[in-house]
Amino acid sequence: QVHLVESGGGLVQAGGSLRLSCTASIGIFRINAMGWYRQAPGKQRELVATITSGGSTNNADSVKGRFTISRDYAKNTVYLQMGSLKPEDTAIYYCNAVAQVRGVTSTYWGQGTQVTVSS
Repeated sequence: QVHLVESGGGLVQAGGSLRLSCTASIGIFRINAMGWYRQAPGKQRELVATITSGGSTNNADSVKGRFTISRDYAKNTVYLQMGSLKPEDTAIYYCNAVAQVRGVTSTYWGQGTQVTVSS
């Protein structure tokens, strides 16, 4: 079992910045990939950014050039630095991890953190 705890959400004005954190209950070097997803009211959950164990990153087109995913092995934490925020970035942001535990590969989710961008 892998537990993920997100933090860093809040209310920010358009054009502002926020940094989300996701701390895992196991060393993230043991996790195949981690990512951030978001879900706005009435919409499906969508990928925002991912980072693999090898360090490869992938960002959704809607956030390219504005959001950056990174990690800190010592803190078992993955970050999402968000800049030039827009009202359409308003959503609940979820941390995601794909990990193999006791030989079984599973997907894990955090509880989510709310990000609200005012115009």
